[in-house]
Amino acid sequence: MTTSTDRSPLPAGAGDDIRAVFFDIDGTLTSFATHTVPRSTINALHALRAKGVRVYICTGRSPEQMKVVLDAIPFRFDGVAGVNGQYCWRADGTVVADRPFDGADVRAVVGWLDLHPDVVAVFAERDTAYFNHDSERIRAMWRSLGKTAPKLRFIDPHTRIGDNRIYQISPYVGRDDERAIVEGCHAVRGVRWHPDFVDLIPASGGKDRGVATLLADVGLTRAQSMAFGDGGNDVDMLRYAHIGVAMGNGTADARAAADYVTRDVDDDGVAHALRHFGIL
Repeated sequence: MTTSTDRSPLPAGAGDDIRAVFFDIDGTLTSFATHTVPRSTINALHALRAKGVRVYICTGRSPEQMKVVLDAIPFRFDGVAGVNGQYCWRADGTVVADRPFDGADVRAVVGWLDLHPDVVAVFAERDTAYFNHDSERIRAMWRSLGKTAPKLRFIDPHTRIGDNRIYQISPYVGRDDERAIVEGCHAVRGVRWHPDFVDLIPASGGKDRGVATLLADVGLTRAQSMAFGDGGNDVDMLRYAHIGVAMGNGTADARAAADYVTRDVDDDGVAHALRHFGIL
């Protein structure tokens, strides 16, 4: 376990006033090996609740895509920041942030996809997520998620983008194509948690904004927050939180952005970090 060289070491007692903890899903709460949430993590979630700490999800998944995971966790989170912070809601379903793509940027991305018909992409709406077409690459990715994989759906985006809010578009492209797409848009940026694809979101968005939204909703401050993540799309959140924890199985950029690198998700990493900072 190490502290990041990008940030000053945290002082003793850094966890004393933590009142809200935010968790990524894939690779942080759920294991890529077992496709389940470790028992130690579930116990830690309940222990946080017992201490009066608010517990949130902050994920790149859309509301529909995360249901298969949330239904399998015996715990009710205080709220969720979905699609990398663009759509946020409380446990009772009250929406506290609704920040879709600009329509012109959606059309620009779809136009690029029209010129590259072999590229697959997933479009995330509030209640629906779909791919523009099928491919073996997609099937392989979904198999890797095991029972945490959401339902596969294939729809021509031209039939929906004019009448529905789009919060995220995730094309399966490398970094060169990612740059080409972003350069063709007005206000879009990309974040990655997997090398095979990029999550395109509004340039002003990100998990840090989702965390800030949910904190403000309950009158808490950045100094009272802690966040756990493992991928490139968690970097903004890890830097924003008072305590940013990267999982030991995380990517190099997530580990570099964090205050602390804990054990792997399968080695009780969440519980270990909470004990390390004296929160549990």
